[in-house]
Amino acid sequence: MGVQPDDVNTGCSAISVQSLNFAYVSAPVLTDVTFTLHPAAVGLLGPNGSGKTTLLRALLGHLPLPPAAVSVLGHDMALAGRVARSRLGWMPERGGLLPGMSGVAMVSYLGELAGMPARDALQRAHEVIDYVGLAEERYRPVQDYSQGMRQRIKLAQALVHDPAWLFLDEPTSGLDPKGRAAMLGLVRDLATQKGLGVIISTHLLADAQAVCSEILVLREGRLLAHERVAPAREGAQERFEIEGFGDETAFAERLRAAGATVARDGRFTVVSVPAGRGAAVILEAGAACGYAMRRMRRRAVTLSEHFLELVEG
Repeated sequence: MGVQPDDVNTGCSAISVQSLNFAYVSAPVLTDVTFTLHPAAVGLLGPNGSGKTTLLRALLGHLPLPPAAVSVLGHDMALAGRVARSRLGWMPERGGLLPGMSGVAMVSYLGELAGMPARDALQRAHEVIDYVGLAEERYRPVQDYSQGMRQRIKLAQALVHDPAWLFLDEPTSGLDPKGRAAMLGLVRDLATQKGLGVIISTHLLADAQAVCSEILVLREGRLLAHERVAPAREGAQERFEIEGFGDETAFAERLRAAGATVARDGRFTVVSVPAGRGAAVILEAGAACGYAMRRMRRRAVTLSEHFLELVEG
């Protein structure tokens, strides 16, 4: 179900994009993109070339924008992008390291570039390096870091100046399963426990399913969906396809009253219910209205499945 405008906070903690169009030379990259976000973990999904990186650059104020098209933390990015960027953290997929510097020196230096006094930047650098799990490697030159360590130090530099929003471009790129799980755990903690807004641009749908409560889906520069999703760890849904006979309308009304979502797919009634309630809800609704089922089969429900429906539909 799409997120409605009145479902979200449009105050100074929010990101608002209104009818955003952008083109490099003459080729349109973003077309009439509109959404509003409040602080949460948001997955930015889409095929290669869909406009994800361009949208992140627009949110960071790195592109020439028309007035009132992009507002971040209450600032119009066409007019006050520099002010807003002081509260934004950016973790690029490629680059983002300063060879010849140790981890703590690099993070501290970037904190100073963000406007922090040198002493505060150094103290904060030590804190965020501890947080991302690089305490024992803080004095090691960053060019000698492994891929997992490089991703962690890039997250640390994005956090050093205490941002309100983080923009992460493929944060688990090149990580092994253990490193990927650790990175996703940090992202989840930042969004749910530390209260930061996090936008994760990723091609790994499992990453979005693991940590995100909302998704934005782009295709060919257009926003196909802005929806809330149930993270894999909680709020999962079970979906059943049912074929039977009886009063279809009464059966559907009973199911909806019990908190289920009901749709038609050809000859089947497709019912989605919160995980754990399962078939009991369906059987009780059928018994209550005399609906006889000749077939009930469970369907898989995944973000991957939904994503493919969106981008291929």
